[in-house]
Amino acid sequence: MVSKLRSITVKKLFMMALLPVAIVAARPSWAAEPLKIGYSDWPGWVAWQVAIEKGWFKEAGVDVKFEWFDYSASMDAFSAGKLDAVTVTNGDALVTGASGAKSVMILITDYSNGNDMIVAKPGIASIKDLKGKKVGLEYGLVEHLLLLNGLQKAGMTESDITLVKAPTNETPQVLASADISAIGAWQPVSGAAMKQVPGAKPIYTSADEPGLIYDVLTVNPASLSAKRAEWAKVVKVWYRVVNYIYDQKTREDAVKIMSARVGLKPAAYLPLLGGTKILTLEEAKKAFVKGDGFKSLYGSSKIVDKFNLKYDIYKKAQNIDRYIDPSLTTDM
Repeated sequence: MVSKLRSITVKKLFMMALLPVAIVAARPSWAAEPLKIGYSDWPGWVAWQVAIEKGWFKEAGVDVKFEWFDYSASMDAFSAGKLDAVTVTNGDALVTGASGAKSVMILITDYSNGNDMIVAKPGIASIKDLKGKKVGLEYGLVEHLLLLNGLQKAGMTESDITLVKAPTNETPQVLASADISAIGAWQPVSGAAMKQVPGAKPIYTSADEPGLIYDVLTVNPASLSAKRAEWAKVVKVWYRVVNYIYDQKTREDAVKIMSARVGLKPAAYLPLLGGTKILTLEEAKKAFVKGDGFKSLYGSSKIVDKFNLKYDIYKKAQNIDRYIDPSLTTDM
């Protein structure tokens, strides 16, 4: 089932920033064939399954092994040097990098376009209605940042509400409690909250902040340097997948493959896919252009870096330029 869209145990990543990360002194995975990529249950990453089942990597002449993980476990494996690359949010690439597991984002798969949300009880129609009320969410995660942006747009600050710290997987029960007015969570946890509290609905989502949460393929710098030609082929295969998803003649087959990977019916998977904006090649090229704000991966990453510093996720500002290599996409 789709039970781990950017795993509910993702807080482990943020705890990593407070502890030294011991990179395993074993033979690095990049030195051996095949390329090893960790992926997990998020529509923009499940899409890789299309290329896997169609045999497109073999056609492209690149040997790739995809390994399926819960999200946080994929980060652990990458940090331990067991993977060449991993699918993550851009913010989490900074978190693991600050802890010692450096990486380079070479591909933007998508941005969250509604799957991350602030869900409120009946009677609360907007962010402004939260003034003086309690909101439960996992402190320091992307829903926290989403809420802060929503408050700012509404002319409010964090001091206008009371934040109640709660693990993301517990937010459905938290929303059902008498004194909580809203929660922050991503699908499918947010959907579970709405089922548990009849009439609850999203009042602010990542669709209101396009580009706040970019999802990427990020690669061990040594692997990228040693096998750049192979990684270029991986990027090209990705855009073959994107075209297959957007082509009306093949979209049904793509959704069938993706939904089967996570144990859902295609009809149940479509809303989750709809909450994920998979980027076309031209859209990705634009997102790779340096700039401020959420239209740029650079700008988004700078905003997340400031957030991570403010909320003590890590101690030192990250050099965003070192985390991003757009050339394998922009040279296509």
